Amino acid sequence: MNIREGLIPTILGSAVTATGYALKQKSSSNQMIANTIFGFGLAHIVLGAIDLVEHRS
Repeated sequence: MNIREGLIPTILGSAVTATGYALKQKSSSNQMIANTIFGFGLAHIVLGAIDLVEHRS
């Protein structure tokens, strides 16, 4: 099984971003933590996408 480099961080980032977004929608959650999780997920998506583009073959 050949997994392209950057695919795992992109998928993980998508899951973390979705979690952060869900936490942002709840009024009872700590918004600073929700924004941190959301940003962390977006960073993983960006870095994973960069790896996918750089190692395109």
